[in-house]
Amino acid sequence: MKWLVLAFIVVPTAELALLMYSGKTLGLFPTIAIILITGIGGAALAKKQGMKAWTDLNRRMASMETPGNALIDSICIFIGGILLLMPGFITDLVGFLLLFHGPRKLIRPFIHKWIYKKMNNGTIRML
Repeated sequence: MKWLVLAFIVVPTAELALLMYSGKTLGLFPTIAIILITGIGGAALAKKQGMKAWTDLNRRMASMETPGNALIDSICIFIGGILLLMPGFITDLVGFLLLFHGPRKLIRPFIHKWIYKKMNNGTIRML
């Protein structure tokens, strides 16, 4: 529940305040240009990274390896691409971080810990 409050109230409010400040400081057209450039550039980068992650995932599945990190990378890239399509500077920053391998490598242990915790609680079941 607390994540929903953060996702639907705090983040959009911060995004709106930052966009208003940017519009006041840089001007309307530069702010709109930045939003469009990050959206289009981010979508292209997400497509490129997504295809790379998809081929890695397919290669692992074809060779009967566990998808593990390739699956987590694919999900992170997908979420990063969605965040880049949303207008705003905060979502763009988080989206770009999820698209690059270095930040994903730092986030991955937290995702592993979260998945193991859910598996131990019985929320996620492995057949």
